[in-house]
Amino acid sequence: MDLAEHSLGYPLPGLLRRIYTEVGDGGFGPEGGLASLTPRRVPHWHLPDWHCATTVHAQRAGWGPSASWFFLTGGGCTMEWYVSLIAVDHPVLLWDADGWEPDWGQDPHDGLRYAAPSLRQWLWTWADGGNVWDEALAQPD
Repeated sequence: MDLAEHSLGYPLPGLLRRIYTEVGDGGFGPEGGLASLTPRRVPHWHLPDWHCATTVHAQRAGWGPSASWFFLTGGGCTMEWYVSLIAVDHPVLLWDADGWEPDWGQDPHDGLRYAAPSLRQWLWTWADGGNVWDEALAQPD
């Protein structure tokens, strides 16, 4: 855990830290499961078997999500779920890599939607059988 936080440059929110240390290293949760903190491979495969949040963080292009956003899981196509590591209550963000156009003077924040006011609420929505997309998609562009 300390190594992952060191590589991120930020501490994980307390709830997420507890999930990774007391429940498991990803693979469960909204959208098919949270990313792991450590790269894993399926024996005899050359591809990773699950997203690794610290690898995603290290491979971001200069125009990608802010370093203070922690990758939670993929959302399909060009969508990705993140949690803010620095904002109060750690809101969950839905980012669309194709949701902004640099040629129009936009930046990565233009591809961003707030999905939940806190990590706790986002996870609770999933655990209670709700749809984590509802709040993110209800917002006007």
